[in-house]
Amino acid sequence: MRFKLGLFILPLFIYITAFKAQAQADTLSLNFQDAEKQFLANNLSLLAQKYNIEVSKALIAQAKLWDNPVLSTDQNIHDGSSKKFFYHNSNLGQGQVFVQLSQVFTTAGKRGKQVQVAKDNAQVQEAAFNDLMRNLHYNLQLDFSQLANLIDQAKVYQMEISSAANLVNGIQQSFDAGNTSMKDLVRLKALLFGLQNDRIENSKQINDLQTELKTLLGAKETTYFTPVINNQASQSVGLDIPALIEQAKANRADYLSNKYQLNAATHDLAYQKALAVPDITVGVDYDKNSSYAPNYYGLQIGLPLPFFNRNQGNIKSATYNIKSQESTLKDNELRLKNEVVSAVNQYRLTQELFSTQQAEFNEQYDKLFSNMLKSFKERQIGLIEFIDFFDTYKDTKLKIIQQQYNLQKSIADLNFATGTTIIKP
Repeated sequence: MRFKLGLFILPLFIYITAFKAQAQADTLSLNFQDAEKQFLANNLSLLAQKYNIEVSKALIAQAKLWDNPVLSTDQNIHDGSSKKFFYHNSNLGQGQVFVQLSQVFTTAGKRGKQVQVAKDNAQVQEAAFNDLMRNLHYNLQLDFSQLANLIDQAKVYQMEISSAANLVNGIQQSFDAGNTSMKDLVRLKALLFGLQNDRIENSKQINDLQTELKTLLGAKETTYFTPVINNQASQSVGLDIPALIEQAKANRADYLSNKYQLNAATHDLAYQKALAVPDITVGVDYDKNSSYAPNYYGLQIGLPLPFFNRNQGNIKSATYNIKSQESTLKDNELRLKNEVVSAVNQYRLTQELFSTQQAEFNEQYDKLFSNMLKSFKERQIGLIEFIDFFDTYKDTKLKIIQQQYNLQKSIADLNFATGTTIIKP
């Protein structure tokens, strides 16, 4: 009996400890719009990705720069005949000086093509930032809705635990007076023990989601969020699938990223072909005492002869890269269309289940629970019938709460599939 009593008290102790810890936290009640603002302002992953955009923009500026001119010089450091270092005698024509200044001029519009490739890469980085924000925003909406769902479930468990605990106390007194069998008392205690275990598992899930939300929102570690869900905001709306697909193409960062990567691959091919054209090096030089004239001024023009290396490998690689990006874009477009259609269908199904009648049924069911509890206390119904109803009530209430979460999830899926807010959560 002591062992059984320990099994009964331990879950209750854990629950009370968790409740006290929650009470000590900084409770913050917020709706999803407030959570979005905090997410955009404080999320560190977004901040890190923003720096990558600035990195790519800096490379655009770098691509616009001209090549630096090259200054070369050659002077004697030791004269063998005079045995002197850095010897120079203008009158005798002794001592040699050579100076050259040269500049590379790119041909075939290489600089402009290189700038365009850098701009394409900057667009890809910007799309990566938007895609990260899209994914994190989706996780935020799911976590927010799931947390609200679990807290509502906790209220059901708490209410049933309170009712079951009162019943156990009453039956215990009746058992002590010899008016109730041990079988009925143990059956009720087992029911209470099961509810307490379910409540503890529920608390663990709440704790995990609280941790995720605090990370997403950049909140203090002592913050305890209580989400406010407005199910009235998810009223039935007209959903035109072709129009939603076009919206997804215009807004989804993953699709746009593939388009930008295809543009980058196309511009890279043009750049690689331009690299096959030789650049011209133009320079001037001055030579003292090492040419046919004491003071020689010369003009230098140079370019590599493309006999062997005409950038064939890079051109071929860029050509296949375009084909690869074209296939990737087509695959992404196909998945985009399927995801939009699936999200619309899923939303319609869950929206049909959610109606104003559900709220009326919920209220009536709560009244029935109170009546059944009263009937059992007055011994108008038996223990087995009451426990069956007790379990059915819990399962039904949890399914109603799950339906509310399913509706919020379908809204999140629809917004995620289209890349924009079609329905406000």
